[in-house]
Amino acid sequence: MNFSRYSLQETITVKHLISFHYFEYAKGFVFEGEQHDFWEFLYVDKGEVEVRADERTLELKQGSLIVHKPNEFHTVRVRQEHKPPNLIVISFECASPALTALGGRVMNVGDRERNWLSLLLQEGFQAFKAPFDKPNDHTLVRRKEAAFGSEHLIKLYLEALLIHLCRSEASADSREPKLSLLPKERSEEQLVQQITDFMRRDLSRPLTLEQLAKEFHLGKTRLKELFQSQTGTGVLEYYRGLRIEQAKLLIRERQSNFTEIAQELGYGSIHYFSRDFRKLTGMSPSEYAKSVMARI
Repeated sequence: MNFSRYSLQETITVKHLISFHYFEYAKGFVFEGEQHDFWEFLYVDKGEVEVRADERTLELKQGSLIVHKPNEFHTVRVRQEHKPPNLIVISFECASPALTALGGRVMNVGDRERNWLSLLLQEGFQAFKAPFDKPNDHTLVRRKEAAFGSEHLIKLYLEALLIHLCRSEASADSREPKLSLLPKERSEEQLVQQITDFMRRDLSRPLTLEQLAKEFHLGKTRLKELFQSQTGTGVLEYYRGLRIEQAKLLIRERQSNFTEIAQELGYGSIHYFSRDFRKLTGMSPSEYAKSVMARI
């Protein structure tokens, strides 16, 4: 029997990765700008930021993504009235004509695109050595202990993200209906999202497994399994991470001292706050504050 070989068509192919950044900026930060002959996208993971793209000045909020086409001059600025942002900025080389549809576009990404971004970020942190937050340092240094196939997955996730962005731009009507419009069954992803939303509503309260299990009508074992499968971490560890992320944002806003921040987040003492902060970030609150000021 004869077998034919079908060559799969590649619509978007990323040839080279130029830079991989994750920034946590404070109010007052200004990046004077750059221009280069490759593609770059900026995604606002949290907060707000002002971006200039050639002659346009744009205010981007959480969930917004802008694609800078080659040779487009672009800057970043965090105004005093902005909520300090967390930004994913990735630049790459791609000669695929299909990508021209995204050049200069600003998009509010959906759940699927956010998932690709999350996977892309996770693999990047595994594949390359820090730092990821220096605007003028684009050097990528491979980790010796990087997980098998991490760089290949970065390429695949980046291409998948770009393909879905192109699809979204081509036809907004072609997007799949949201799960909330489908029958009653809640997916595990939805349930974890509801639990994390509940956590975020009040980061000052001392949460326990028993409280969360009762609130969402789950057994403690089921709750722990659910969180581990969806987030890769434990329930209370995840909550602790949310509190420290909020602490970092408050430090960057520079309106409260460390004692006030600890109290706002429900810590009994500055000692316990500093202990958790160092455990999750690798530095003390004062060291983090100094690093933020150094970037300004």
